Amino acid sequence: MKLQFTAVYEKVAEGYIAFVAALPGANTQAATLEEARTNLNEAVRLVLEANSALAEEALGDKSVIREPLKITAG
Repeated sequence: MKLQFTAVYEKVAEGYIAFVAALPGANTQAATLEEARTNLNEAVRLVLEANSALAEEALGDKSVIREPLKITAG
């Protein structure tokens, strides 16, 4: 699965803060831009994994329909 988000990096006195506006909870900070990029990639992965686990827990053994969802954002 390939997803694409827009990362936002802000230079601050301590280095960089980074976040993905479309994905609440995906944020980080680091001393360098490269570290911030790496950290943000991991933060996004963790948020998506956590959200999936929470959804599975909430569904339990309910009968549901699962299908791919393609989104065109502009």
